[in-house]
Amino acid sequence: MSENIWIAFIGFSGVVIGSLSTLAGTWLAHFLKEKAAARKDKARKDLLLKMLSDDANEWRDLQTLQHVIGADEDTTKSLLISIGARASENGKPLWALISRKPLPQNA
Repeated sequence: MSENIWIAFIGFSGVVIGSLSTLAGTWLAHFLKEKAAARKDKARKDLLLKMLSDDANEWRDLQTLQHVIGADEDTTKSLLISIGARASENGKPLWALISRKPLPQNA
């Protein structure tokens, strides 16, 4: 009977170790993927800030911004909002930094 308990304990230990290894591997893969995405987003944000800070172009076309940073429309808009940019009020797909083009104050 003691031998059966020992065999069961070894089997159970193997299951626990295998499960923990799988969880650790999954977490590590997710962590590395997120870290790479964050690094890419930072580079994109820096480039957007540089483009929107250019004195020659206070307003920038959304398609131009997308093309330069290599992102789709939703990603580009999300990054623009996160750096403090806004779209134009006239419905055109133009973006500028809020610090350079604040929203008008209506009384």
